[in-house]
Amino acid sequence: MVLSLRRYTLLLLPFYTLAQTNPDIANTAQSDTVREEAHTNNRGGQAVIFAPPTRRRSVEAVEVGSRLRIDGRLDEAEWQQAQPIRQFVQVDPQQGRAATFDTEVRMLFNRQYLYIAAVNRDTAGRRSLRTPNFQRDFQSRAHDFFGITFDGFNDRRNAMALMTNAYGTQRDLLSFDDILYDTDWDGLWKVRTTRTDSGWIAELQIPWQTLRYPQSTDSTQTWGINFFRNRRATNELSAWSAFPRAFPSGLRMEYAGQVTGLKPPPPRPNVRVQPYVLLSDDAYNGSETSNNRTTRLKLGGDIKWAINTSTVLDLTFNTDFAQADVDRQVNNLTRFSVLFPERRAFFLENASLFGAGLSAVNGLGEGGSMGIQPFFSRRIGLATLPDGTSAPVPIDAGARLVYRSLERNYGGMLIRQRGITGSPATDFLVGRYVENVGKQNRIGILVTGKNTHATDTTDSRQDGTVAIDGFFRLGQSLNYSAMLIGTQSSESSPAKGGGAGMAGYSQFFYRSNQVVGWLTQTVVTRNFNPAMGFVSRSDVISNSFGGFLVNRASWLPKWVRNFEPGAFAELYHKASTGYLQEAQWNLNPIWFTFQNAGNFGLFVNPTFQRLDDGDFRPLGLAIASGKYRYVRYSVLFGSDPSRRVSYNLTAETGRYYDGRLSYGRASLILAPVPHAAFTLSSELNEFRNVGGYTGTIALYSIQNRLAVNPRLQLISFFQRNTFTDRNVWNVRLAWEFQPLSFLYLVYNRGVYAGSVASADGLIARQQERHLIGKISYLKQF
Repeated sequence: MVLSLRRYTLLLLPFYTLAQTNPDIANTAQSDTVREEAHTNNRGGQAVIFAPPTRRRSVEAVEVGSRLRIDGRLDEAEWQQAQPIRQFVQVDPQQGRAATFDTEVRMLFNRQYLYIAAVNRDTAGRRSLRTPNFQRDFQSRAHDFFGITFDGFNDRRNAMALMTNAYGTQRDLLSFDDILYDTDWDGLWKVRTTRTDSGWIAELQIPWQTLRYPQSTDSTQTWGINFFRNRRATNELSAWSAFPRAFPSGLRMEYAGQVTGLKPPPPRPNVRVQPYVLLSDDAYNGSETSNNRTTRLKLGGDIKWAINTSTVLDLTFNTDFAQADVDRQVNNLTRFSVLFPERRAFFLENASLFGAGLSAVNGLGEGGSMGIQPFFSRRIGLATLPDGTSAPVPIDAGARLVYRSLERNYGGMLIRQRGITGSPATDFLVGRYVENVGKQNRIGILVTGKNTHATDTTDSRQDGTVAIDGFFRLGQSLNYSAMLIGTQSSESSPAKGGGAGMAGYSQFFYRSNQVVGWLTQTVVTRNFNPAMGFVSRSDVISNSFGGFLVNRASWLPKWVRNFEPGAFAELYHKASTGYLQEAQWNLNPIWFTFQNAGNFGLFVNPTFQRLDDGDFRPLGLAIASGKYRYVRYSVLFGSDPSRRVSYNLTAETGRYYDGRLSYGRASLILAPVPHAAFTLSSELNEFRNVGGYTGTIALYSIQNRLAVNPRLQLISFFQRNTFTDRNVWNVRLAWEFQPLSFLYLVYNRGVYAGSVASADGLIARQQERHLIGKISYLKQF
């Protein structure tokens, strides 16, 4: 069962203002530019993919000698010295028109900080604000928020984005060509907000050391910059410097304006040291492990050294990820390997440089379901358990060096993984080089090496991967990317992943305001084995193609924003035989995106499956080898995610191999106040005579988030899987007592229900429990 959806998550959204005074001379001079943008962006009444501006909007930052108090009130006299930045333009829904609600931004700086204030005006006041929760790096489409993108090198390619919602929750990321993102990068900055009857105010304090900019002999610098806001009650995205609605992240810096008059201190090496102390109590018992309990004290930490404006060195010692979120259990009914996301902070930073490849995360209709990545960091420090989840393996030390510039990017990573029972000591090495070609093209190479040490019972083993890739922006709407990968192992047996293998992909992707389309082709040979990477399926040649319209016709009801009918297909042949193994034709005659960001869609999915002996069988069901043709039908409905009560429903039914399968998933999100959010989810698979099996397999989960403020939160998660008969609990208290310094209290428990037979009679299945206390402290020099 493969259900192809084609929703993508907005990475960024905009902001709005409170104080409105008479425009000064600079803003009056820019009014003609705004009118010109509006005309260009809506030529003939149709929103178009317009070219980046030849005359950029500009603002001058003002220097002050004092240090401001960050409280979200803007009552210091210094703020009156700043030049007001106004006249925001809609990106969506009415591209090019003036924003419905005013937004005013001011910028100040001194020798230590860059200050930004956003006054977000709203006639409905507090009643209109939408903030479902206080989760850091919040889902932007559910929140009111204000954001800034910086291009410190003014190269119109790279961006640093900082965002906040109306309660001061932070979201930040790094972007490269609006294609590669470090979404889990956490910068050191401070924000406070206030909410009034006329809107909300955000006040930001950003240390110069957090920002990246060039060494310069000039007395002042000019950076690329843009400001944007989402007024969530009406789902309106607006920006100071306009960009097409097809690029809703706001990270295309060629569309950004500029800020002049900045006097940042000369870049100098700055060091962030973050040691930690951890105390844990771990207990195991049951059939899979011996009964034992251990208490341990652990010391370690990370060092980040910004050697210069382009080069950053990260070091980690006795690395610990106790605070990382646990993996969710999954019942996989497809032929594709499950890609569990990376959640560990050390590996998340600069992931965009090393994470080259075709990400399976994009396999939701837009681009296809295949994923090929020559390097995937979850291969380090984690061992896969029988149920598909993972368990940590200690990491002794690691180092990562990254260099980024206008001309090229390169980096390397070296990790030493400790040897434990069942997992030998292992060294991991990855190197990456990317050369920028022209304005927005890149070619690169990635090399990985894995050295598994010998043990008393096993020989040493070496695995290597080499990948060459390229990205080419053929126009504002059309991109092309490709990669060729080779693998080699010292293991001679192909059955054990040895020998040589090859894989590659080619992808055209087109996105405009009215049409989205793609053509993706991949090949993976039988012996391809990226020991430090990920591949969705092996021994396959795949072709994925399709597209959908983005229609805003006048006949649509006012509560509908887009009508997006589409069709896409995925064909998979076995590379070693040439036989067609799987074909998915997905017809999507109805997809409505509502003005409130809810959606409704219908899918018809004719499917062909050929099962050979030894092929994957979903959930191990005894489905006979042969050819199967069937049609499946599905419906999806999602409500407004910003409301206090929201929900998502998915229902699918039809034949499935030699029987029938009905699938349902429902999620209910309750957020009565931003301080409390609850998510209840259930997933049911009802089989009727599939491989001789009739029955229901279910996944249930409950997640709670209780927050005093964005810096002090209690998060809990429970999941039950009836297929594995396993229950999982995870409870975390997280207190950010100063920026990026944390105290964590963690409780983890995993229980397999039932017993297994042994020579001594019935023995309870594995159970484990972990109590963890961890404190980390960040000091920046």
